[in-house]
Amino acid sequence: MTDKKVLIEQAKNILKRNDVDGYTVPTHDLYPFQWNWDAAITALGWMKVDESRAWLEIEMLLKGQWENGMVPHIIFHKPVDTYFPGPDVWGVKNDIPTTAISQPPVLVSVVKMMSEQATDKGLAESKLAEMLPKLIAYHQWWYNDRDPENTGLVVSYHPWESGMDNSPAWDESLAAVPPVNYTYKRKDLDHVDSDERPHAEQYDRYLYLVDFFKNSNFDSEVIYKNCPYKVYDLGIISILHKATKDLIYLCKQSNTNEQEVTWFNEQLALTEKGINTLWSNEHNSFLNKDVITQKLSPVLTTGTMLVIYAELASAEQMNALKPLLNEWLNETKYCMSSTYAKCEAFEPQRYWRGPVWLHINWMIALGADSYGLSEESAKLKSDSEELLTKFGYFEYFNSETGVGCGGDDFSWTAAIALHWFL
Repeated sequence: MTDKKVLIEQAKNILKRNDVDGYTVPTHDLYPFQWNWDAAITALGWMKVDESRAWLEIEMLLKGQWENGMVPHIIFHKPVDTYFPGPDVWGVKNDIPTTAISQPPVLVSVVKMMSEQATDKGLAESKLAEMLPKLIAYHQWWYNDRDPENTGLVVSYHPWESGMDNSPAWDESLAAVPPVNYTYKRKDLDHVDSDERPHAEQYDRYLYLVDFFKNSNFDSEVIYKNCPYKVYDLGIISILHKATKDLIYLCKQSNTNEQEVTWFNEQLALTEKGINTLWSNEHNSFLNKDVITQKLSPVLTTGTMLVIYAELASAEQMNALKPLLNEWLNETKYCMSSTYAKCEAFEPQRYWRGPVWLHINWMIALGADSYGLSEESAKLKSDSEELLTKFGYFEYFNSETGVGCGGDDFSWTAAIALHWFL
């Protein structure tokens, strides 16, 4: 076990080492750019080191925002050749090159936490005033662009957009996407063992979708009508719902944006109704859904449990979810495995098919607390702390052995540790 003071210094040093001119890379070489939800969570860690640097992290992320309001999943601030697919493959011609998809929108929830935790209130107020119109535009983009039929459920167009890239919840939907017919060189396998990364046949389809967006000229209507991959992702839907509640709070605090507040409340009401179409009595859980086939995915992943983070589960649904949550927490040596260990597709070390991710543990722990499940929340926190003290600041952890996997000296792992339990 490592001493807590040592862990704090290690975490702060990881953020400083991964700082590249005002934005933080998740880890050098493997992920050499700025990622959307990584940046948000990393900013929480920076709040414990340097508040102005924390706000700069968000400002740098918002530099990549599109005119339509979207905040992309990667901002390619400057060229680096250790990552594929880079800006040339994505083909986005904005002032700053970016990808053409977004990521789970935890951003506003983080900004609200930062403003509440800030010791420099003047700085926080001025940054919030600058950012609020951009944050409003981002959420308007999600609801307008990804739910044009007002179902209350936004659509995701790429497994990378979920942040849970190779989750088995996407297997069936992704299998319907054609593979690319050209050869390419993956660069992730130069840095991480192939047993911890997505398979080649998944990458072939990831790249088909990247080409599809480009060939559609990034036109929202064309993509919505024709994208061969469209899912209702519970992780995105839940994180957006929680963040929209936080956005309404920030709008009210600023005493402006009354029209937006009314409109966002209408979106919340739609989601609170629509989420019930993703409930399965057979599985006693919420499930992700393929929008094209209208089939629920039977695979239980942490995305299905993030509904409690958004407080979208009714009392009756919670009665069914609580025993499932407890079984899940105790099924592997360390919790919470990103895929439920009783699922056939479970792999304890392969990226999003079974490892533990600390930022997801944190969100589910917040959700457990909101439903009065203090023991479950405490277990998520204690397992997270044990993984860190025994194995270090890895991207994710084998849920059966605890061994660190993926990138080392990882920014959001260090940031969540600083924010949550150090």
